[in-house]
Amino acid sequence: MKTRFKKLFFIFILLLPLHVANAAEEFIIEDIRVEGLERVTPGTVFNYLPMKVGDKFNDSLSSNAVRALFRTGFFDDVKLVRDGNDLVLIFVERPAIGTITMIGNEDIKTEELLENLKQIGFAEGRVFVQSQLDMVEQELQRQYYSFGKYAAKIVSTVTKLNNNRVAIVIEVSEGLAAKIKKINIVGNEIFEEKELLKEFNSSTSTMFSFFTKVDQYSKQKLSGDLEVLRTFYLDRGYLNFTLDSTQVTISPNKKDIFITINITEGDVYKISDVKLGGDLTLPEKDILDLILVRSGEIFSRKDVTETTKKITDRLGEEGYSFANVNSIPDIDKENKTVSLTFFVDPGKRVYVRRINFSGNNKTRDEVLRREMRQQEGAWISTSQVQRGKLRLQRTGFFKDVNVETPLVPGTSDQVDVNYSVEEAPGGQFGIGIGFSQTSGIILTTNLTQDNFLGSGKKVGFVFNNSDINSNYSLSFYNPYYTLDGIGRGFNVFYKETDAGEANLSSFSSKDAGADVRFSVPVSENNTIETAFMYQKTDVTLGTNPSAQLTNFINANGNEYDIFSWNFSFKFDTRNKAILPDKGTLHRLSSEVTLPVGSDVEFYKLRYKTSWFKDIYEDYILTLGADLGYGDAIGDTTELPFFENFYAGGPRSVRGYDEFTIGPVDNTGLAIGGSKKVVGNAEVIIPVPFLSDVKQARVTGFVDAGSVYGPDEDVSFDDLRYSTGISAIWVSPFGAISASYAVPFANKSTDRIQNFQFTFGTSF
Repeated sequence: MKTRFKKLFFIFILLLPLHVANAAEEFIIEDIRVEGLERVTPGTVFNYLPMKVGDKFNDSLSSNAVRALFRTGFFDDVKLVRDGNDLVLIFVERPAIGTITMIGNEDIKTEELLENLKQIGFAEGRVFVQSQLDMVEQELQRQYYSFGKYAAKIVSTVTKLNNNRVAIVIEVSEGLAAKIKKINIVGNEIFEEKELLKEFNSSTSTMFSFFTKVDQYSKQKLSGDLEVLRTFYLDRGYLNFTLDSTQVTISPNKKDIFITINITEGDVYKISDVKLGGDLTLPEKDILDLILVRSGEIFSRKDVTETTKKITDRLGEEGYSFANVNSIPDIDKENKTVSLTFFVDPGKRVYVRRINFSGNNKTRDEVLRREMRQQEGAWISTSQVQRGKLRLQRTGFFKDVNVETPLVPGTSDQVDVNYSVEEAPGGQFGIGIGFSQTSGIILTTNLTQDNFLGSGKKVGFVFNNSDINSNYSLSFYNPYYTLDGIGRGFNVFYKETDAGEANLSSFSSKDAGADVRFSVPVSENNTIETAFMYQKTDVTLGTNPSAQLTNFINANGNEYDIFSWNFSFKFDTRNKAILPDKGTLHRLSSEVTLPVGSDVEFYKLRYKTSWFKDIYEDYILTLGADLGYGDAIGDTTELPFFENFYAGGPRSVRGYDEFTIGPVDNTGLAIGGSKKVVGNAEVIIPVPFLSDVKQARVTGFVDAGSVYGPDEDVSFDDLRYSTGISAIWVSPFGAISASYAVPFANKSTDRIQNFQFTFGTSF
């Protein structure tokens, strides 16, 4: 014991001077100096320093100062030294980030990553903190895991630069995404696994997996599929359906993913009663008409959600833009029924104070305002506000249109409607050259102004020249000739055509004339159009004319004054005029010559339609038809051959030479016909590298059609068919279209042309 005590006492004696040496000697601070700063200013230091001149320096104050300065994150080392009664602060600053470089990243864009890193203070010019870089690596690894790339490797290199800076290089080896090898659903008794997996976006490898990438695993995609599975059951009455667990396992080589989903289907519930509650505001019958669910039916969450949306939208049309509609279920587990109450809280009726426009630097305010359906001073109608946005988009004057309805400050029942637009180039001047397999070299000159001086009026001059025709036209159109939206336009034209160059019966023609046209809006989607036209036509037969052409010329002459009246009715709900992907178009038009002044008399009827529908994700089905019928009237013997309908080619039945389907003359050349039947079915295919390109489109198609002579009946046995793939790009230099089609059910006289393309022509 004595020996141990002596040892402890000896150690105490040795440590005592060290303790005294480390203890801070108290003194009154007369001045504070800083040393070692490079980028950090002294003012910044003093701002964080918990002491000032005149304070008594001691151990507690010293510890607080060191902790406060280290917490700033600016320094690697901080020392406090006494110089007389002055306190000297000596710093070693942390280096600044000079550059950040990403290498090997494809799935995560460098610009997006650097922008996100700025939000956490990790950016060029900021202080480098190793722990932040570690967090960046971990987050990148997590994101790649979410993409299914479990073999991804992240390696960071920090290199010292001059001026106490560092260069950071983040090198990524992404590897290949793990592919789904098997998806198992456990617990399903009512529905087969195959039926459930059809609803998923994720699947095992298929023939087109390299293109659709449905077999590539991602956490986000699986989460979406699980929600789809839940919705599938809830829409079929399985109100107590549960997702019990989900296991995702990966093979040792990190290439294959196995997914197991455990579910409990539960029981089917039926609706026992449907009631309304709250402040209905509108007549109860009007709201009941909007309800899609009925007593005795199987419960469907889809119908319930759609009902709440319909009621909310209906209230929004009456000015209750902040209405809230909730479906409150009362579940009877014993009887497997559910009673639904739709509780309506309309809120306050909201009025529009002002409608404001921004971004229209060129277009006059009145051009935008006349497209509005919402009125200032009236209660707001959400559908009318959105209708105004759609009408602005349809003018073609703007690249983008957005609308917001902020509350007026200091009020709870007034909003402003603010439309912001991005103007498109309204004027175009082009001198171009193009080519099509039928028309040959095409020289194009056009000077058009769709929004002339910001007035919304359109003026244009067009000159096209090809082996088949030369076309000159001068046009003007005012879509608001009257305040009610009646449009009026004029057109003067001259055209020369050499039909022999287009595989048709040998003749040439010269047409000159003018027309005046009016458009009358009947409703938001219905428009009546009418036009009066005079045309002077001079026809010259070729060196080896057919008997059909010769007989018509002998009976009716070869020079004609033609006065005609055109009338059409159009129903159009499409979202765009060029390359639409939503809505429907129906157009029924007629042309009839006037009996007074016309040298030949005839009439023509035409019906065109197109329909667009989402069928799966970004795949869009479009169906179209083009029907035509014409005949002579009065003393004219038959429909003039230069007014015949034609089929075949890139804008009709693809895979067949242009204009060549249908009747032929006695020389074996196509002559067209008085009746036309053409139908198209296409699927717009999303292309990954073109998904954000609005002016390009790829489709798979099936075409069918034919043309019939005046003595022929329409027979579907004579239809020609083709199937293939096509692409269209509306480039700054004109429209480029290409297609490859395989015809079938063709006749021996048909001319096949599998690959077809045009450049610089309209479509």
